[in-house]
Amino acid sequence: MFYQLQHFEGVHTHGLTPCRCELLRESALLVNADNDTLKRLMDREPAMAALMSIQGFRSLKQDLETIINKSEAVKKARREANDEKLSANQQKQLTEAEKEYKSLRKKVEEKLIKFATRVPVFMYPTDYRERCLKDVITYLEPGLFRKVTGLTIKDFELVVSLGVFNSALMNDAVYKFKRYEDASLG
Repeated sequence: MFYQLQHFEGVHTHGLTPCRCELLRESALLVNADNDTLKRLMDREPAMAALMSIQGFRSLKQDLETIINKSEAVKKARREANDEKLSANQQKQLTEAEKEYKSLRKKVEEKLIKFATRVPVFMYPTDYRERCLKDVITYLEPGLFRKVTGLTIKDFELVVSLGVFNSALMNDAVYKFKRYEDASLG
């Protein structure tokens, strides 16, 4: 069974199976976008370079710096202001800074989720559905994985090792996909 890449890329926008709907419902759990995870990611230049090579992640470094710096500045200001009352202007500035970094964090998280949901769905265009995802990616279809995700296996494993993606949930999504496929085939 061979699908053209154009067909596969459309899978994430339409033609949802129950398994795919389940994955999308749980998609926020597929990624970790807390400050500690983002700092680990920023500290690993190869991981940053790999993600920034993907369309939509070009400004990732700047976005992560803004998220981390503003969130830490807001926390520090709130901690220091704990003893004294903030003026209306100071409160407004803190609230605006908080909205900005939370909005930016949400955008980064959505981009990571969009990427992460491609990985379990990677099983659609492959002939090796009965195998586990790691085997298909690593040994059987590494070229297709690179075309679909934009990352090499080494880069993907590095990003996963930093805790950006929840590999246990991805494996669970693959298991659910295989179970659904098996049931639909007979």
